[in-house]
Amino acid sequence: DFNNATFDYFGVTTTFSRKGDAFFIEADNAAGELETFPVEYVFGVEPLQQYLLPLGKGRLQALSIAWDTRSESEGGQRWYHLYPDERIAAGDPLHWTGVLFNWNTSCAECHSTDVEKRYDAVNDRFDTHYEQIDVGCEACHGPGSKHVALAYAGGLSPAQTGFAMSLKARGEWQWSEGADIAQRAKPPSSSHQIDSCARCHARRGTLGEYHPGKPLLDTHRLAIIEEPLYWPDGQIRNEVYVHGSFIQSKMHQAGVVCSNCHNPHSNQLVVQGNGVCAQCHLASTYDNRTHHRHQIESAGAACVECHMPSQIYMGVDSRRDHSMRIPRPDLSISTGAPNACNQCHTDQTADWAYSALMDWGVQFADRRSHPARAFHAADRGDVRAAPVLLETGNNKKNTAILRASAITQLGQLLPERLMPSLPLWLESDDPLIRLAAAEATRQLPPEQQLERLMPLSQDPVLAVRMMAAEQLAGLVPTTAGPTESATAGPSGQRTSKDGQPQAADPLDALFAEYIYVQSQHLDMPSVLTQLSGFQQARGETADAEALLISALEKNPQASASRVNLADLYRAQGKEIAARATLESGIQLSEEDASLWFSLALLEVREGNSGAALIALEEAASLEEPPGYYHYVYAVAQHDHGLPAQAIATLKAVNHAAPGQLNVLAALMQYSQQAGEVQAASRYRDALRHTAQAAGLQ
Repeated sequence: DFNNATFDYFGVTTTFSRKGDAFFIEADNAAGELETFPVEYVFGVEPLQQYLLPLGKGRLQALSIAWDTRSESEGGQRWYHLYPDERIAAGDPLHWTGVLFNWNTSCAECHSTDVEKRYDAVNDRFDTHYEQIDVGCEACHGPGSKHVALAYAGGLSPAQTGFAMSLKARGEWQWSEGADIAQRAKPPSSSHQIDSCARCHARRGTLGEYHPGKPLLDTHRLAIIEEPLYWPDGQIRNEVYVHGSFIQSKMHQAGVVCSNCHNPHSNQLVVQGNGVCAQCHLASTYDNRTHHRHQIESAGAACVECHMPSQIYMGVDSRRDHSMRIPRPDLSISTGAPNACNQCHTDQTADWAYSALMDWGVQFADRRSHPARAFHAADRGDVRAAPVLLETGNNKKNTAILRASAITQLGQLLPERLMPSLPLWLESDDPLIRLAAAEATRQLPPEQQLERLMPLSQDPVLAVRMMAAEQLAGLVPTTAGPTESATAGPSGQRTSKDGQPQAADPLDALFAEYIYVQSQHLDMPSVLTQLSGFQQARGETADAEALLISALEKNPQASASRVNLADLYRAQGKEIAARATLESGIQLSEEDASLWFSLALLEVREGNSGAALIALEEAASLEEPPGYYHYVYAVAQHDHGLPAQAIATLKAVNHAAPGQLNVLAALMQYSQQAGEVQAASRYRDALRHTAQAAGLQ
């Protein structure tokens, strides 16, 4: 509605108008003042449309007030804000003028065809190009000139399409005699189709330009199962789209691909309703009350309502979890993950739903050993989760994303348990497992880390090489590398100023490739922060500082960038600059625990024990679940002459998040020093039992 319609949002009135064929929006600009912007493009079709407004220097920004394209009967045909209950003011990265709503960075790759971002970091300017403003044939199939030529010549055939690779992957499915579920006759010959879809239908970070037929991890880095992106059992939670949940599913393991259920050209299901599942699941077995135990035609009789529950994103966009799992209200009780039963029966509890399943005779053999319980416990620092994480990472029957996620969790929780499995993971045929294992090596001693990572410097998959480069950067001596009098091309080949190839050892080529890839995305604060860490490890302190400053200019609330910059200043002896960096960040994000903790460490180094204790108390109060910040706060309390308060802090942590070895050790020590002999003995026993449960001697 551009008929001078208005929308009020926390005191700011946005006006939508038109003049002839031109459309305009008056909205609050980056300074918080009303300004009229022309609408350059409409973005999206259904169930919502956003509007791209120019903001100078080649930037297009997606307005956070969207048009609900659904019918009036569905609640649509209205303007609405993507964050209706939270005031997002100018200066916030979630404001429509901020980096998170920039089309060039966040949207173009998936919503247009053959996009070249072309960001000029020196002048902070975009010159983004695309072949087609929307998603065309070449977005998935790759260059189509040969295809068109064959079409004009009448030479198209199933064997000769003119494309570099085929996306056909539906396969042939067969029913064995007496079987309830069809089996694929032959496994897919490649992952081209799924990887092509995953480029946009996955939570991932972009590494390089897409080349049709390349593995997903050769151009992107896939997000794994971890909170807050996913629930502990792997269900979608944050904005993760569908690929990550789909590759957890038994369907994916059985050889199902996207086009078995979806028509990629019409965006519709190939069969409506339960029929799409009945392609492979015998309807007489599964599409009846003996299986689903609900009234025919009711919501509970729909396969997707039980096995693919949906969540609402962007206010109106319903997306289904594609892990196609069995509802597990028992995991809701133990981990807080949702379950399909209670998403319909909202007036009932998870206990009620679990009791109903038990009454139906449903039993779960893995109630105590389910990976979800281990993931949930690991997120809370409970080392007793380590054996299940280790078993999950080693079990080749599990999906690659589940194994990789378990490996990552184990590396963060208890790196002592990585060996002896780590070498096997590093040599896995699956790049996602190699990537997780490479990341986990950061917990090893430097000599072991170097030995394990060197072979990955030649890994065939870019995402794995990038992780190896990050880890190796601080492990090998700094030489006259690619940042000195040399440039690097996409393959990492160094060239001199006159363009002639230069000889380089493998790590020089690896590091050059890392810098080249990251330099394509210097518009992204996260990439600037990663590249800064790499440059600092290579001894390029000035470059590292400049990259972090640029990251904070783009997103002042990027706390990792701010903490890293303060740490860099401290390492250089610039205590005043470090303090200013942290204090200005706290003014912007006073509920960021990491900033308070970093400030506390600065106070400790400057000998301000009282101020450090106050900052640690603030950090601990913001930490959820309680963990390391609480532990350090308790140590500071004890060192400050407050042993009773320290013990109280540690007791609260041990009650809320048990299984943390450092907390138990401190409780044992402080209780002993306080003369509480029986309490010290209890904590000693608890420490021993916890270590044994974690698999430690």
